[in-house]
Amino acid sequence: MAAEQAKAFTGTWNLKESVKFDEYMQKLGVGFATRQMGNVTKPTTIISVDGDKVTVKTQSALKNTEVSFKLDEEFDETTADNRKVKSLVKVDGGKLVHVQKWDGKETSLVRSVDGKALTLTLTMDDVVSTRHYVKE
Repeated sequence: MAAEQAKAFTGTWNLKESVKFDEYMQKLGVGFATRQMGNVTKPTTIISVDGDKVTVKTQSALKNTEVSFKLDEEFDETTADNRKVKSLVKVDGGKLVHVQKWDGKETSLVRSVDGKALTLTLTMDDVVSTRHYVKE
């Protein structure tokens, strides 16, 4: 079962370091004020698996979001920056790969875990941002 493979990602993850996140948000079309807030916010991400459903909650001083989905099934998602996207999440090579598509655009959010460290790699066109989290 695909959800079993997602269990490596479960837990509470606290953001410790961000690289090129402003550039990534700019590429997404996020406005200046929201980017400024996004750059100083240190969100906590809580990932859980229940049967074949994966839930990703992101909590911060700026905004709380929650998305639940089944792996390998497309779903509608409203992102933290209010984009309406078609999303697909799968486990590929031990990584949790989340692809968002909207208005002819595409971005990927790839999570990889190494012990108590989670790396989120955000890619859109030629911009790559990495966000490093530590398990609580």
